[in-house]
Amino acid sequence: MIHQDKKWYAIYTKPRWEKKVDSVLLRKEIESWCPLQKVERQWSDRKKIIEDPLFKSYVFVRIGEAERVKVLMTDGVLNFVHYLGKPAVIKDEEIAMIKKYLSEEDAKIEIISSEGFKENTKVKVNHGVFMDNDGIVLRGGKKKVYVQLQSLGQVMVVEFPAEYLSPIK
Repeated sequence: MIHQDKKWYAIYTKPRWEKKVDSVLLRKEIESWCPLQKVERQWSDRKKIIEDPLFKSYVFVRIGEAERVKVLMTDGVLNFVHYLGKPAVIKDEEIAMIKKYLSEEDAKIEIISSEGFKENTKVKVNHGVFMDNDGIVLRGGKKKVYVQLQSLGQVMVVEFPAEYLSPIK
């Protein structure tokens, strides 16, 4: 099989199933990656360093079109992450960048959950067509945030995945 037709996709998993889904996919011989970072957790009697998934409820898979059903049939997998109605393809460079960063000593990536975006928060778009535009959150949500963008003197309301945004201080 030629690897050219394989692309990276993000899949949604059940909450706290990221590592399980990753290992099941690997056993099914599907190229899968669950980015982990070391986090210190405090228990009542001790502290422990654990490997925690970087993206809650997400695992990445590198597959060809024919393997999509095999991925969806995996226990714990809810769906592919979609963009414009199709499973969102993640660029090889973006995966490489996350892998490279996580290999650095003391790498810490903070993922701001959408709960961090209250109405009227000024935000900057960090990804996609509207990258580097500022906007104001009209409505927050678990997965999608509605942002008002002032461009060309028109008000556009665009729905964004929360991870595309960062608050402007």
